[in-house]
Amino acid sequence: MRNLVILVRADPIICGHSTEARNLAEAAHAAGFDRIHIVSYPIETLKTSGLPLKPLESVQSYSQGITVDRPEPVGDYKVLDGRLGYAISGHLMDLLNEFEGPTMVMDLYIVPHGMMVMNAIEAFDYFGSDQRVATVAEAVGSDITNVVNAALKSNEIGAAQLVLSSFLRHELPVAVSDYTRDLIFEAGRKVDEIVGTRYEEALRERVKISYPAIDTSQYLRVEQHPKRVAEALSERGLEKDGYIMFLSRLARAKGVDDLVHAYRASDAYGEKKLVICGNGPESERLHALTDADPNIVILHDVGDEEKGLLMHGCAMYCLPSKARPEFTETFGIAIAEKMLAGGLGPVVTTRTGGIPEATGDQCIYHEAGNVKDLTRALDEAFGMTTEQRHQLSADARQYAMQFDRAEVFRNLLRQLPVSAEKAVAVTA
Repeated sequence: MRNLVILVRADPIICGHSTEARNLAEAAHAAGFDRIHIVSYPIETLKTSGLPLKPLESVQSYSQGITVDRPEPVGDYKVLDGRLGYAISGHLMDLLNEFEGPTMVMDLYIVPHGMMVMNAIEAFDYFGSDQRVATVAEAVGSDITNVVNAALKSNEIGAAQLVLSSFLRHELPVAVSDYTRDLIFEAGRKVDEIVGTRYEEALRERVKISYPAIDTSQYLRVEQHPKRVAEALSERGLEKDGYIMFLSRLARAKGVDDLVHAYRASDAYGEKKLVICGNGPESERLHALTDADPNIVILHDVGDEEKGLLMHGCAMYCLPSKARPEFTETFGIAIAEKMLAGGLGPVVTTRTGGIPEATGDQCIYHEAGNVKDLTRALDEAFGMTTEQRHQLSADARQYAMQFDRAEVFRNLLRQLPVSAEKAVAVTA
């Protein structure tokens, strides 16, 4: 038997990495893994977290054989913090005690999931268990751009060391892009300069790349169902090729406010609607900015299936992401999804962070944070011929095929250290 456990902030959170966890689980299921568990947080905890959430009824089901576990907090009011972490680490140990055969445990977000995993593994191994467990940690952007950099800025060097050490304690540490890996190396260098450690050397030696896993089939089949596309657009009062689309978290770093201003100054204003899909901390402010404008629509309830349909039908998809202290785009999963969904709408975006690794330059770029240049990019996309749009769409889809979840999962297994018997057993 082969088993897989993934720790992640899972659906219904609006986050590319919750979708990635789903895709890795489905890829493992297709590859013949016997027991697959996604371990996450209670729904009530998510509702009070402030994180942007999808409507529960819009969340797609998992394949039979994939279980989502949401352990309840352990302890009472005297435990001031860590009750959920305690519960999740304990639940992971319970799973390991139940499993037969080799197991791969993967966490997306080192903070706090990597620490939860390593706490469980160390306790599980304390009495010399012969259960074969291989650990994989995926560092996403906020691990470094938010947690580590914030710790370094406030001179909390120990907090930065905890993150980097937890990452390196996994047998396979991976980053979601070359850009993210470079950020990790730089963080290691900064810590080394302060406390005389050798994090950068260890990180450069061990950290691999694993691009986010996408269910390419979900998007490729959209164009085979033009009637369903038309129905989905009609239900939203939209027409094919009649709108510019933004879909992501509604946060300042995503640049949606820049898009509103640029759109109003563009040739497309009044000719194409602007449809803003998502939720997040900027929701209220964006409603105040746009509610009086009949050309702008904000949708907070776009589900997984509808997302691909709307992407296929749009006149262009725009993600004007820009670097901010709290967040920098380290890949751009939604961009790759749009490229796979096809249709004639080109991607308009920036070169921020790891976005070029998602686009392969099969897009129209503008300078991040520059509203005037974003208007220029929207006008360029608006003025493209049908032939130009068709060619760019075809090239974009071909590039994005490398992010297929089956191939990403196989690559993860191939990168497990072959010297470890437990890792070889997982891949066998």
